[in-house]
Amino acid sequence: MATGTRRARATFWLLEAPDNLATQSRREPDGTGLGWFDDAGRPRVDKAPIAAYEDEAFAREAREVRSDAFVAHVRFASTGDLRRENTHPFEQEGRLFAHNGVIEGLDRLDERLGEYRALVTGDTDSERFFALITKEVAAHGGDITIGLASAARWVAAELPLFALNAILISGSELWALRYPDTHDLFVLERAPGGSSGGRHLEHASREGRIRVRSGDLISAPAVIVATERMDEDSGWRNLAPGELIHVNADLSVDSRTAIDHPPVHRLTVADLDPRAAASQASGASRASPAP
Repeated sequence: MATGTRRARATFWLLEAPDNLATQSRREPDGTGLGWFDDAGRPRVDKAPIAAYEDEAFAREAREVRSDAFVAHVRFASTGDLRRENTHPFEQEGRLFAHNGVIEGLDRLDERLGEYRALVTGDTDSERFFALITKEVAAHGGDITIGLASAARWVAAELPLFALNAILISGSELWALRYPDTHDLFVLERAPGGSSGGRHLEHASREGRIRVRSGDLISAPAVIVATERMDEDSGWRNLAPGELIHVNADLSVDSRTAIDHPPVHRLTVADLDPRAAASQASGASRASPAP
């Protein structure tokens, strides 16, 4: 979520579903995390793996933070152990990042990273892809849009790939990529007060994994990106496969096609190991892109 030049206070619940609802999903979550920027513009991350009851109790606690950009994530592990280092979101060079999907061929990705491999503290494909973005952003003079698109195109051309949905925030700006059409990724350009013009923000995921509330957004606009429509607002739009959006500090949204073809080495659920397949199953796209 991006709120532009006006910082907003928001409360997040990252694992709120009651036990009887949680057991309906494919399995229990493996981690939760929230990233934001403090009043001095420094990135902050509050995250933890879920490996025991005590960790789940921690994950269910509400977090109230104030920022101009936020990223919240519930992890279903596909690669990497249940450690904090493998829990989203990740931070590199003042940017925060979360990813949904599976990338294989990590040895080749490590080779591509070169010295940027040192940015990776955990075991995941997600953090490695973030490091590749960081490398490409540096190679393109700090342009995050071009760097993210370049990194995604290289992965799509060179590595076995199931999905590459990604969210990156930096300061008051946000980037989101949906690729290919495996998983949904929706965007809502929310007017002050929402569709009715008089409501605070009150969003909840279908399974109750993530909920966010913000009274400040009764009178201020925001742009929200999520893996599903989070409320009844008719303005939700599914990104097209390969579409990359950039939410600017003034909340204007630029869109481009970052990749206009399927992955060269496209994976299916049947190609994944059981753990990775389980992590991706319920997030597979159930709807075609909106026009």
